Amino acid sequence: MNEKSHRTKAERIERSLAALDAEHFEAVIEGCMLAGTHWFNILLHRDRLAAENADAMHAEFLSLGARRKVALQMPAALGALDEIEALRTSHVRGDMPDGPAAARRALASLALLRTQATGADTDGGKR
Repeated sequence: MNEKSHRTKAERIERSLAALDAEHFEAVIEGCMLAGTHWFNILLHRDRLAAENADAMHAEFLSLGARRKVALQMPAALGALDEIEALRTSHVRGDMPDGPAAARRALASLALLRTQATGADTDGGKR
């Protein structure tokens, strides 16, 4: 999928997320995972870490070699997507307490991914 398609999908998912509050934490976290993966793929394609026809579905499914390259080139983005995935495991599939706080953390990680994918990178290239 190309950058424009990823962006369109991420923005559409985020518009839907805006209708939810943190009390709907399962849907918020799941939406963050979906939109975040699109932003993450934009970064992968832009940094030539993945071809347009080789989208990542989850950062945890990257090969070890690919994950090492991503960790070196864009550690904050990888960390943000990993955090959303961990929150998904513990709060959507699991029964950990304080789901609304987890939803807010997922939204913060999503914001980081969006900011980096849309070019507002302020960390000197250490995405």
